Amino acid sequence: MDNAMDSEELLAFLAAVGHAQRIRIISELASGQLYVSELARRLGVSRPLLYMHLERMEKAGLVVGRLELSDDGKALKYFELAPFDVRLNVDTISAAARRTRPGPSKDAAAGDGTGDDEQHSTRGTP
Repeated sequence: MDNAMDSEELLAFLAAVGHAQRIRIISELASGQLYVSELARRLGVSRPLLYMHLERMEKAGLVVGRLELSDDGKALKYFELAPFDVRLNVDTISAAARRTRPGPSKDAAAGDGTGDDEQHSTRGTP
């Protein structure tokens, strides 16, 4: 992942890293790939909860998962960090906004869940 993101990709990235557990996942995977059970043990979380976080991170391009068979025939799901280098500043955000297709975003169409939808709708758009 690089700095050439549109606003949807930037939002997905920020949402993927914007959670304490996902920051911890990145920290654990920084030293190399781990299988889900080991990662869950290290983080002290359940595998279903960990899978939920990993799925969001995978959709945002932060991690890559793959299945491998162990010597005893068990399927193990391994995850590792995908290479990414995101610098967040005014230029990055402005460039992402320029790359965005015109029209309402998914958040604007569905509401962003903040309860501010009425405020946004009364302002109008140019």
